[in-house]
Amino acid sequence: MSSSDVTSRNTAAVTTGPLLVVGLGNPGPKYAATRHNVGFMVVDELAERALPAPANFSVHKRSNAEIAQIRIGERPVILAKPRSFMNLSGGPVKALAGYFGVAPGDIVVIHDELDLEPGIVRLKIGGGENGHNGLKSTSKSLGTRDYIRVRMGIGRPPGRMDPADYVLRPIPQSQCADLAVQCADAADGVELIATSGLVIAQNTIHSR
Repeated sequence: MSSSDVTSRNTAAVTTGPLLVVGLGNPGPKYAATRHNVGFMVVDELAERALPAPANFSVHKRSNAEIAQIRIGERPVILAKPRSFMNLSGGPVKALAGYFGVAPGDIVVIHDELDLEPGIVRLKIGGGENGHNGLKSTSKSLGTRDYIRVRMGIGRPPGRMDPADYVLRPIPQSQCADLAVQCADAADGVELIATSGLVIAQNTIHSR
């Protein structure tokens, strides 16, 4: 979906209701430093930025997720990390949306993207899942694809490596500095979505 397509849809308005920001990933230390968990990393970055002090995550039993409630500008924001594995992400997302009364258009899902080069961040609403099991589960559970995505480029695996193996391998130390910049860009994008809307966020982040 092009930026012009996004602009033609109801994406520019900024509401005062809560924004649900979900980082996709797998639970547990085994997966913490893998490419598949970059969504968790961005949500952690947003929690660290919270004012007046960094926010702590706690278990939200009704949704099987860890959450932190913050404000970005004047807007309440729920940061979430599902405690289910990636292919079951939709259950916690739907439960959180129902509990906090968040419509799909106010849900932001942050995920790894094989079809973007490492370091690239792209924002969009709707579209397909490109084989991403976390997005497939989320779309199925919500009954719609019309939620916002923050796409974190990780690139394609080298040679004939299986993409499933690639996304679950730890990120090399040599790439960690660039990843930190990418996570900061993605967090900037989420903050702009919360305060200024998707179109302004796209124009800002996509020009970097």
